[in-house]
Amino acid sequence: MAKSFMATLGVGKGTWGHVARLITEEQFKKIVLISTEWGKENFAPQKECDWVIVNNRAGFEVIKDEIKGKLPDGEICVSLVSGSGKEHMALLAALKESNKPFQVVTLTGNGVKYY
Repeated sequence: MAKSFMATLGVGKGTWGHVARLITEEQFKKIVLISTEWGKENFAPQKECDWVIVNNRAGFEVIKDEIKGKLPDGEICVSLVSGSGKEHMALLAALKESNKPFQVVTLTGNGVKYY
């Protein structure tokens, strides 16, 4: 089964290039991005993506449950290079509560690496 990709997108655009390159360079069956409405309006992915729009001022449980409701089937590759700690924790908690297998994916000087 092909892997899906999930990433958080913060308001700092400096890390968006990392996420954009992962989206374009890897083949994922589904891409889910977690961000605010502002992030969705300003980030232009090169492939079709599903979005989880969160209010970063909402409580942790609210954000976690929003993410949990959008988790794709199968193995998930996760990028936490962008976004806030609160969103990162909510994504990890949603994955753990749902017993979803996942890997961390990142770009390195030697290309894409999975952990």
